[in-house]
Amino acid sequence: MTRTRRVRRGRRTRTRSSGFRLWTSFLVVAFVVSLFAARLVQLQGLDAGSYASMALKEDTNTVVLEAPRASIYDRAGTPLAETVDASMMTADPTYTRTHATQIARLLHHRLHVDYFDTVALLRKPNTRYVRVARHVDPTLAKAVLAELERRKLPGMYIDKDNLRRYPAGDVGSNLVGFVGADGNGLAGFEYALNRQLSGRDGSATFQVAGGQQLPLADNTVVKPRLGTGVRLTIDSDLQYLAQQRMARAVQSSHATSGSAIVMDVQTGQILALADYPSFDPNDIAGANPRNFGSRAVQNPYEPGSVEKVLTFSALIDSGLVGPRTKIVVPPQLVVDGKPIRDYFPHGTLHLTATGVIALSSNLGTVQAVRQISKQRLYDYLRKFGFGQRPNLGLDGESKGILHPASQWSDINEATIAYGQGVSVTAVQMAAALGAIANHGVYVAPSLISGTVDSTGTVTPASAPEEHRVIKASTARKVARMMEAVTGPNGTGAEAAIPGYNVAGKTGTANRVDPLCSCYRGYTVSFGGFAPADDPRFVVYVVIQNPQGAAGGGATTGPVFHDLMAAALAKYGVAPTGKRSPELPIEW
Repeated sequence: MTRTRRVRRGRRTRTRSSGFRLWTSFLVVAFVVSLFAARLVQLQGLDAGSYASMALKEDTNTVVLEAPRASIYDRAGTPLAETVDASMMTADPTYTRTHATQIARLLHHRLHVDYFDTVALLRKPNTRYVRVARHVDPTLAKAVLAELERRKLPGMYIDKDNLRRYPAGDVGSNLVGFVGADGNGLAGFEYALNRQLSGRDGSATFQVAGGQQLPLADNTVVKPRLGTGVRLTIDSDLQYLAQQRMARAVQSSHATSGSAIVMDVQTGQILALADYPSFDPNDIAGANPRNFGSRAVQNPYEPGSVEKVLTFSALIDSGLVGPRTKIVVPPQLVVDGKPIRDYFPHGTLHLTATGVIALSSNLGTVQAVRQISKQRLYDYLRKFGFGQRPNLGLDGESKGILHPASQWSDINEATIAYGQGVSVTAVQMAAALGAIANHGVYVAPSLISGTVDSTGTVTPASAPEEHRVIKASTARKVARMMEAVTGPNGTGAEAAIPGYNVAGKTGTANRVDPLCSCYRGYTVSFGGFAPADDPRFVVYVVIQNPQGAAGGGATTGPVFHDLMAAALAKYGVAPTGKRSPELPIEW
């Protein structure tokens, strides 16, 4: 009996102990569930910002989505610079850290990235995503990744990217420019219009798991916005020809450099602007940085005798001389104690004003310019665009050098009259000639014809600034005088084009050498327009420091001929038919 009670007592004791444990477990579970419930409430809205911040820090990554850079086109809509698909090499440092030096060595060899910077990226702490190389050709990226896999070097991946390409190569490269490794413009319009072309970058947040990027909800992606493209005034065909002819002329004359411009008389639009030497923007590593800019826009020089037509424009417009005005030209003049001579020796000559232009006489020009005040000549040159930036939209545009008339001595006025002691750029000189061709009205030169939005819609640029420089009657007289230059007895016979009346002017000037700050070598040039009786195009050619005795007519005249003939033919300008009656050169 006693034994049985013990057993029952024992069972009763064990049952009470089990119940206690069950009750305790229930309390624990309820507590845990309440914690989860509280956390769930927190995650669902009470502390969403804090949670997102923590998640981003721990296992997500936000990357920039680069906006596709807008294109640069020629006047016909042919791309000169465009953005194409490319690849980006990325890495997960948790995998690349132990093999960083081996991977960096390979990437430096194949992708030309900096070795030390790459090692630092591959070992970067507290992240699972770094960008190692941008704008990589997709084929090259795949080859590099395959090589890494063969060497069992994990942690490198390929993401989508874009690449700037220049399908026309060096055509217009001094104007178009190029971009750097970060996708920003470094020269030309790529630099000057960088913000417009770039657009606005977007962003995307990714979860990183096992080295892979997993996109989160749609609201974590901010789409990039395409930039606005630009359409230039450049005609790619004429631009290509101009570059080829300039290269041949500079090389054959063993010159330092040269520029050529083809401009529409009525609109001021520049159809070709060629600089030589140039570069291929697809191969910046092999280019000389000194060739990146446009010399025709940035580098001023003393224009020489082409400026004489501006001097005579001022004289004729002021009623002081005419094409037949008789001028006695002595063998030499002394002004402010300094001798002035012509490029050819002679005795006393009896030339008309037309003859002074046709034979490019410095002495005859000095004799004529004595009739006009220094201030009045200065004012005319300002109206022709001297001493002012043309505002083409490019970085580094030079305004040249034209000192105020109050600072001119008599020798200054004399030399400026025939193109020494004043500095211009090739674009400034072409635009000044354009004012004579355009019946006395200066039209500001331009390189941008409009903008292109993401739908391809073109918005034309604003109309260029215009102002009258000389009377229309003056412009006709000067044009007739310039026709004598391309005639049989002129200094620019090489520029004549059969079937067309061509107005032109040669130029040869002493050249300032920056190495010695002295005159050393020459600048030769030729500028003019055609048809002379109804002008359509201005062509201006300048070559720096040619070797040999050839002047502007022999060196640059043939280039002018080829470019003008090509422009007239391409745009269907009818021949003049017969030459204008010749003006007398002597009396």
